[in-house]
Amino acid sequence: MSATSPLRSVLPPDIRARKGSTPLVVLTAYTTPIARLVDSHCDIALVGDSVGMVLHGMTSTLGVTMEMMILHGRSVVKGCQKAMPVIDMPFGSYEEGPAQAYRNAARLMSETGAPAVKLEGGTHMAETIAFLVQRGVPVMAHIGLTPQSVNTLGGYKVVGREGEAQKVMDDALAVEQAGAFSVVLEKIPMGLAGRITQSLTIPTIGIGAGANCDGQVLVVDDMLGMFTEFRPKFVKRYADLGHLADQAIAAYAAEVRSRAFPSLDHSFADVLPPKGPKS
Repeated sequence: MSATSPLRSVLPPDIRARKGSTPLVVLTAYTTPIARLVDSHCDIALVGDSVGMVLHGMTSTLGVTMEMMILHGRSVVKGCQKAMPVIDMPFGSYEEGPAQAYRNAARLMSETGAPAVKLEGGTHMAETIAFLVQRGVPVMAHIGLTPQSVNTLGGYKVVGREGEAQKVMDDALAVEQAGAFSVVLEKIPMGLAGRITQSLTIPTIGIGAGANCDGQVLVVDDMLGMFTEFRPKFVKRYADLGHLADQAIAAYAAEVRSRAFPSLDHSFADVLPPKGPKS
């Protein structure tokens, strides 16, 4: 199945050209209604593999499948008229080698209509990124804390302090040279993120990487406060929808149990009301 669509008004070269100008605004989206909201205000709608944890109750992103990314990718593409959708390649869909990565990236793009994919990894993924770009697949890279490698990294920790800094810098330079049109910097020290941003000619998009990046991304459910307990240090809550939703559901439950809902205003009579006189 192909999800072909007209050429989008914003494409990867337009994002790349934003280097050093007005910061890029990026939020995740997993459904059409949220995509429409994101579309009104953001430059990129990222269909993140975080969908596994946010919507499917997984404890990590490792269980996310291609089928899940295609399903949510289609939904987001339908909701975006201005913002550019980018879809994460899930764990196990590209690590085997460039040929595997191309097959799955091509499938993601053709079956969703998205113009770009994102994959995790630095120097060791440079060959794969170059292979994809040379074959018409725009790639957003992702370095620093890479959640798909959480077991190797030893948890969701800050990456790039002291002796690790040069490796992260090398990763950034490698993905740029390979042809990535932008790179996500996740959970790295702000000073290092600033140096990387100054060293690259492609935009950096930070998440837990300080204010000196060329743009910022957050998980939309985090910044809307949909989770009442989980709150990473780098997330600022711009609303408390989790608390509001809890109050609304509690009020609904109370009215159902007391039979206050549905009232006559929300019910249908057995007999149609008489029609008024014709004018």
